[in-house]
Amino acid sequence: MDRYITELVGTFFLVCTIGLSVNAGHAMAPIAIGLALTALVYMGGHVSGAHYNPAVTLGFLLAGGVDRRDVAPYVAAQVFGAWVAATTVQFISAESFAPAPSPGYSLAHVLLAESLFTFLLMLVILNVAMARTTRGNAFYGIAIGSTVTAGIFTVGDVSGAAFNPAVGLGPMMVDTMMGDGSLSNAWIYVVGPLAGAAAAVPVFRLQEAAGEPASE
Repeated sequence: MDRYITELVGTFFLVCTIGLSVNAGHAMAPIAIGLALTALVYMGGHVSGAHYNPAVTLGFLLAGGVDRRDVAPYVAAQVFGAWVAATTVQFISAESFAPAPSPGYSLAHVLLAESLFTFLLMLVILNVAMARTTRGNAFYGIAIGSTVTAGIFTVGDVSGAAFNPAVGLGPMMVDTMMGDGSLSNAWIYVVGPLAGAAAAVPVFRLQEAAGEPASE
C-alpha cells in the first residue's frame, strides 16, 4: 500500500505543479515542472520507483523492473492522483487546464512529439535506474527532471508536452466535467506516450548488452 500511496501523492503534486504554473502563465513553467519532478523522484524513488506515469510503469514492466501485480494499482493511483490534482487546480485558480494539440500541427506531428520525448524520458529512466553500471547513483532524479524540462521547452508548443497518460487523462476528465472540453483527444496522450515508452525498452537492452564484458 505504501507504494500505491506514494504513486498517488507524487502524481498529484506533479500535476498540481503543471496546472498551477501553466494557468499562471509563467514563462519558466517548464523549469518549475522539471524541478518538481526531480524532487518527487527523490521523494518516492526508494519506495515505489517514482513512476508517476502509466507509460513509465509500462516501460518498467517490459524491462522487468516492476511486478505485474503492481501495474494496475500503480496506474489507478496515478490517474486518480492526476484527477484530484486537476480538481485542486480548478478550485485554486478557477481555471481548468488540459494538454491539447497546437493549431498548425497535424495529428502525426503531435503523436510523434509525444512518442519521441516519452521514448527519451523512458530511456533516461531505465539507464539511471536499472542499468548495472549506474545503480545506486545520486543523480537519477536530476537526469529525469532535466529530460522532462527539455521536452517541454522543445515540443510544448506542438503537443502540450504531456509525455504521460495520467497528465493527459486527469485534467481532461476535469475539463470535460466542467463543460470546457472533451475527451476526444485523450487517446493521443495515451497512445503516444505508451508507444514511446515501449520502444525505449529494446534500445535499453541493446545498451546493456553492449556494456557486458566480452566472454573469453
